[in-house]
Amino acid sequence: MNELELKERILKGEDLHTEFKESFSKNEDIAKSIICFANTDGGQLLVGVSDTGEIVGVKNIDELLRRIDDVSYNRCEPPITIVQETLSIENRTVLIIHVPKGDQRPYRTASGLYYIRSANRHRQASREELLRLFQATESIYYDEIEILRASLKDVDMDYAKKFLETYFNLKAEGKHLIRYLTNIKAVSNNEKPTRAGILFFGENPQYYIPNGRISAAYIEGDDISTSPADKKNFEGRVSNILEDCMRFLKVYVKERHIIKGLEPENYPEIEDFVLREALVNTVAHRDYTISAPARLLIFSNRIEFHTPGKLPNTVTIENMKIGGAHVLRNPTIYNLLGKMGLVTDIGSGIKRIIESVKKTTGKNVKLKVIHSEFVLTIPRKRR
Repeated sequence: MNELELKERILKGEDLHTEFKESFSKNEDIAKSIICFANTDGGQLLVGVSDTGEIVGVKNIDELLRRIDDVSYNRCEPPITIVQETLSIENRTVLIIHVPKGDQRPYRTASGLYYIRSANRHRQASREELLRLFQATESIYYDEIEILRASLKDVDMDYAKKFLETYFNLKAEGKHLIRYLTNIKAVSNNEKPTRAGILFFGENPQYYIPNGRISAAYIEGDDISTSPADKKNFEGRVSNILEDCMRFLKVYVKERHIIKGLEPENYPEIEDFVLREALVNTVAHRDYTISAPARLLIFSNRIEFHTPGKLPNTVTIENMKIGGAHVLRNPTIYNLLGKMGLVTDIGSGIKRIIESVKKTTGKNVKLKVIHSEFVLTIPRKRR
């Protein structure tokens, strides 16, 4: 960073990636500042700059460099590799600490506290934010976590038994049934239902996971501000939600019937597998730590599938388009859907959707990440 870049950075003020520090009085404060950047999106600490943006400089720069290096290694767990540089400006020395976005998140201080950067400040991470950090590095999967308040009484054992017989070719009862449910991570070793277990086999899944539903609406026109002509909340087990959503879609997605010879032939506006794939992806890949339902919005000119959560890890919109993007946020949910024959392990779903929609409508599918939501938009062919 040169003098001009530093002045421009100071002029912009503190933000998600920039923090001013006049000095550090405690090592814990240094650790907090480093950890919050590493747990979020990386950034720079400008030491020797006051909260108002005045360059005050630092004294004993060599001692401070050694101190900060020691804190990043010994008081951050796991240790964080930082890069420090100094810059002399207006006869004062400013220390710039470059903190990368960590690849071993979440990080914590030696006292066991987790911090994240939020706007222009740092704060302790909430439970949900911590879970997302663990998920991002595949240290823990949210769908495999047991629900402490639940018990096996909350599981529909008859349905679970039938599911195992149908999709796993397994027949079991009593303790053997529970053992099989534990093996597929629907039940924990403590004999508590996991989140995936409740979503697939629960008597009342939304009692424990209220956001585990899909909110659907049909809007006559193209504007979301128009009041829905039809609106439904689809709840229950995953299989029920998917079936109900498909029925809802079939009401408003039309088919043409053309008679050739003696028999009519059906030409769907959008192929069934496209709608099913989009729905299943919404259930399989959403971030269940976000307290919001998935949404299905049917307009006159398009259908939108809103999936809570940003794209996981290395997945990008570009590699989704070409196929092969296959990073699992919810492996247990995905595996159970796989046993039902609703997903594959090759990550080609979006690519097949794009190709099919282009063929039937002549238009392009749109993929966007908007705030904390992934939106798949399927265009409709006006009739």
